[in-house]
Amino acid sequence: MYQDEGSGRDSSYGGGYGGRREGGRRSSYSGSSEPKPVKAGDEVEVKIEAVASKGDGIAKKDGFVIFIKGAKEGETVKARITEVKERFAVGEVIS
Repeated sequence: MYQDEGSGRDSSYGGGYGGRREGGRRSSYSGSSEPKPVKAGDEVEVKIEAVASKGDGIAKKDGFVIFIKGAKEGETVKARITEVKERFAVGEVIS
């Protein structure tokens, strides 16, 4: 469902917010092999900074973008990471 920009496949977020920081500069994770600050299965507490065009919340951990399904801007949520890509991760809210 989600995948990285440049992979040649459709992506829900590939051309959007995921690879950019404020001011249009690319994040340090853009096209790099740096270790990611999260991995699938991790549980993290994050603040939702914005909402993506598909309606998912956007948070960051150490500058790395995480899309949180169903989260709303301004919320602080605990989320489980379900997928990690080169430039972003996807998670879901947990209780």
